[in-house]
Amino acid sequence: MQLSLKDNLPFIPITVAYKEKRVDIPNVLIDTGSATTILDADFASQIQIVPSPEDILYTIRGIGGSEVVFTRQIDFLKIGQYYINDFVVEIGNMSYGFGINGILGMDFLIKAGAIIDLQKSRIDFLQ
Repeated sequence: MQLSLKDNLPFIPITVAYKEKRVDIPNVLIDTGSATTILDADFASQIQIVPSPEDILYTIRGIGGSEVVFTRQIDFLKIGQYYINDFVVEIGNMSYGFGINGILGMDFLIKAGAIIDLQKSRIDFLQ
């Protein structure tokens, strides 16, 4: 799948499904420096992923500061024709001051066997 470079950062669109509802999420950053995958709460809420009283809130920290998130197991996360079923993501506000709607972290990249070719601006998967 072709990457889109914005400010020299690699982005792709993804599709997420939860309880048989789907949402397409544009502008998801591929981030090998992020341990986990995070989705923007506004997009997640479109498929009824919202905090519940039994959720445990976590504070994550990164270059952009800290953020409170909760986790949810989704039906699948899909990039192009490749997908992973029953995948756990974090949900947060992602108010970083520019248009990032999600971060595809190392948890997904390793599990998917991602091959990132920066010369060709592509991401492919071993499977």
